[in-house]
Amino acid sequence: MTITHASFVTLPVSDQDRALRFYRDVLGFQVTADRDMPQGRWLQVAPEGAQTVFTLSGPGMGGFEPGSARGIMLVTTDVDADCARLTAAGIPVQGPDDMPWGRMASFADPDGNGLMLLTEKEGF
Repeated sequence: MTITHASFVTLPVSDQDRALRFYRDVLGFQVTADRDMPQGRWLQVAPEGAQTVFTLSGPGMGGFEPGSARGIMLVTTDVDADCARLTAAGIPVQGPDDMPWGRMASFADPDGNGLMLLTEKEGF
């Protein structure tokens, strides 16, 4: 096998503009693609410098169910500060909690896609 990385992760959303505001304005992601395609709008976002991007897949793009993505782990250098920012933005957050592998919390995007934040434990 010669796989080097994942290209994109699909996040099914019901409203691409609303999802874009969340991922760009709340999470600080950058827009890496925004173009009209025959089947709909191709919209991708990612944290700065990330190899893997997130495709905000709207209605008509692949038949995905909005809010059905789960277990998307986002690594951060300061989970506590990020949780405070999410809470200040009105986003409900569970945690953060200490785990053997680091400190983590969970939250959801406006469609209910499940996301997690993790500050990795050094040496784990």
